[in-house]
Amino acid sequence: MAQLRQDHAKFEAEDTVILVAGPENDKAFAKYWEENSLPFIGLPDPKHSVLKLFGQEVKLFKLGRMPAQVIVDKSGIARYAHYGHSMSDISSNTELLEILEEIN
Repeated sequence: MAQLRQDHAKFEAEDTVILVAGPENDKAFAKYWEENSLPFIGLPDPKHSVLKLFGQEVKLFKLGRMPAQVIVDKSGIARYAHYGHSMSDISSNTELLEILEEIN
């Protein structure tokens, strides 16, 4: 999430809203958001309802959910998805911004 915070202004310039969904409850999410001054939307999803809709995987041997990055256009269509194989396996901001430029 620190990566997204670094280029938040660039994402806003692409008319993009960043929403981060995670498996924590609302209190844990609110605490993390406050402690880290995150400028985007956090969605607590302890029942994994949203995360399951987008196909985010659980790896028991890696103790939890693997990262998933999905770009949804203004019509509600998922236009890009990256499902990580480890916690560090995420698309770069540069790659995401290039995809957003194409979509817009």
